[in-house]
Amino acid sequence: MRRLGDLEAEIMDRFWTWNRPATVREVVDDINRVRPLAYTTVMTVTNILYSKGWLLRDKQGRAWSYTAVRSREAYAAALMEDGLGASKDRPAALVHFVENMSEDEVTALREALRNVGRTGR
Repeated sequence: MRRLGDLEAEIMDRFWTWNRPATVREVVDDINRVRPLAYTTVMTVTNILYSKGWLLRDKQGRAWSYTAVRSREAYAAALMEDGLGASKDRPAALVHFVENMSEDEVTALREALRNVGRTGR
């Protein structure tokens, strides 16, 4: 999976945070509270995200309403999988990854491994 660009990630962050459909106007207005950005720029990048399969869209009157297809967590997991795939020694890469985790993250990982085992995956 290709990592999202800066503006793509900024736009997707709104959809992930809001967890609801939104229009380009809503996204632009929210971004403009932090920094100025043209409506057409956000509209173009939102259409690119739609074309890449990151967003679904539905016509709402004259505007499109967009919804995230994947969660932020699914995106992060795909990035981790790609990172792991870059290594010729996946077990060694996993060891390095886990060594840098906090105790809470290690606990969450253990719980996730137990749960994956229960679902028969």
